[in-house]
Amino acid sequence: MAVRTTEPTELASGVWRLGTELVNWYLLEEDGKVTVVDAGAPAYRPQLDKALALLGREPADVAAVILTHAHSDHIGFAEPLRAELGIPVLVHADDEHLATTGKAFGKREKSMLTYLRHGHAWKLLGHLASSGFPKKIAAVTIFRDGDTLDVPGRPAVLHTPGHTSGHACFWLEPRGVLVAGDLLCTRNPLTGGRGPQLMPGAFNLSSGSILDSLSKIEGLDAGTIVFGHGEPWTDGAAEAVRLARATGPT
Repeated sequence: MAVRTTEPTELASGVWRLGTELVNWYLLEEDGKVTVVDAGAPAYRPQLDKALALLGREPADVAAVILTHAHSDHIGFAEPLRAELGIPVLVHADDEHLATTGKAFGKREKSMLTYLRHGHAWKLLGHLASSGFPKKIAAVTIFRDGDTLDVPGRPAVLHTPGHTSGHACFWLEPRGVLVAGDLLCTRNPLTGGRGPQLMPGAFNLSSGSILDSLSKIEGLDAGTIVFGHGEPWTDGAAEAVRLARATGPT
């Protein structure tokens, strides 16, 4: 199945969306420097060069990679980029082990087999299989809840565990943008369901913990929320949380 590539799109001042219709990653631009937010699949690396050219930037202007979490569809080209440019890769302390070994603490709450009746699941799995297997990250810099990261865009860290132990959202308050990672999605990557909802249980450590974590974002005045999977949401954090809670685990 053909998968559409996302053309570099500016969602708010200095916040750019890239990736494909199945997996998103982002760039933050500030004062001529750039932060990569998540790193999609390994095959997405050429998208960075295209976006930098559009911005009038070069690879040398990339200052860091920051990860909402360390699942394989978010760390894709992070290690090659770290090695190539000598830049730091930042991840929450509770996902350090996952990022550097590929091994998670704990078991995902549902079997993938439950979802294989959905055509969208096969589309995602086929796409990721053809997009390369990501390398473990040789060295990471850790952050913790409440930190403001000293990278272009200066995102504030909100630790939102449940999808992984160290899942984090990045709050760009001056820009009114929340990078929600896989705390929620607006296109379920396995069922294809649309609208704000939890990620499928086959990808979560605990959907119950995710529901608890939603309290960290529901009061934010976020004009735009962006996700690892699905379209941006512009109807407010409180409404996204309400809808996700109403839907429950997926």
